Amino acid sequence: MTRLTTVARALITTFAALLASTAPSATAQAGTDPKAPKDFVALRSVDPTILQEMRYVTPHNFVGERIDGYRQPICILTRPTAEALHKAQRKLLRQGYTLKVYDCYRPQRAVDHFVRWAEDLDDEAMKREFYPNVDKTRLFADGYIAAKSGHSRGSTLDVTLVRLPAKPTRPSHPGEPLVPCFAPKGERFPDNSIDMGTGFDCFDTLSHTLDPRIQGPQRANRLLLKGTLESLGFVNLAEEWWHYTFKPEAHPDTYFDFPVARKSLTSAH
Repeated sequence: MTRLTTVARALITTFAALLASTAPSATAQAGTDPKAPKDFVALRSVDPTILQEMRYVTPHNFVGERIDGYRQPICILTRPTAEALHKAQRKLLRQGYTLKVYDCYRPQRAVDHFVRWAEDLDDEAMKREFYPNVDKTRLFADGYIAAKSGHSRGSTLDVTLVRLPAKPTRPSHPGEPLVPCFAPKGERFPDNSIDMGTGFDCFDTLSHTLDPRIQGPQRANRLLLKGTLESLGFVNLAEEWWHYTFKPEAHPDTYFDFPVARKSLTSAH
């Protein structure tokens, strides 16, 4: 009996060692992630004054959890896009404003996460805030969710304006009551940006940049952002006041999938 136990232990030890030698380590798995092309940079290396509130690293987004591929709260863009944004920031600082980005480069795996969430019709945890008037079965048909995103090409970003001096935006708290994203600014989730009429990622026609129902200071704020960025080569997506793409795109036909992390960048930034 003792000999059998000794033999069994030896076999188990050998098998465990074999598994350890053949299973990829966490380091090795991380090393398989694709890298960004050399023309991708961290925005902070080009303009450290632009505020960054990277929503998809947090659970405060329309999915309600951290999104796949977002490993660090950093904005990554192609260098021409980052440099054009820097020029916009210089103009806005003289007027008492700063830019703030919510999202920049977005890996394809994050887009895939959005698609899986949209296909799960039972998951409506964040509906009251982000899409209170939209049936979840309509998200694809109405264009709110798609299998590909221009963000994955590196020249698109989601951005707003903050009046200086900037006050910090508090983080969201799990379980706190949700308020519709088109509610008056003092009632919806607090954001240090100026009032654009809706919150970021608000799935509603009120988010259309030139929606005629948005008037007064809210419309003026949208036009200030639009006019400043368009004067420097950015193009606005008409359905989203926060969404801009720098043209011409450096990678107009490529959808990248490297993680949002400093180590994805191929050179020191």
